[in-house]
Amino acid sequence: MMSGVALGHYLTLGAALFCISVAGIFLNRRNVIILLMSIELMLLSVNVNFVAFSRHFGDPDGQIFVFFILTVAAAEAAIGLAILVTLFRNRRTINVAEIDSMKG
Repeated sequence: MMSGVALGHYLTLGAALFCISVAGIFLNRRNVIILLMSIELMLLSVNVNFVAFSRHFGDPDGQIFVFFILTVAAAEAAIGLAILVTLFRNRRTINVAEIDSMKG
């Protein structure tokens, strides 16, 4: 069992982080960096829920899933930032509205 903080508190934190990340994605349609940070925050909220349920039920499987999610998040961040740097070098902007008009 968890000492001090109940499972509901962790789930509330995870839900709040998830809602903030969804709001960041929907409210910001221009800056790619904010979109990437919102996706990372969404993955973090899922990790909080996995760890909370893992500790609550005494099963380490949720914590093992967190390692896989962190690996995917790190790869996504590295590839996303590499694409962003290349795009900025070619276009001199990171505005999402101007990215869709790429040359074919």
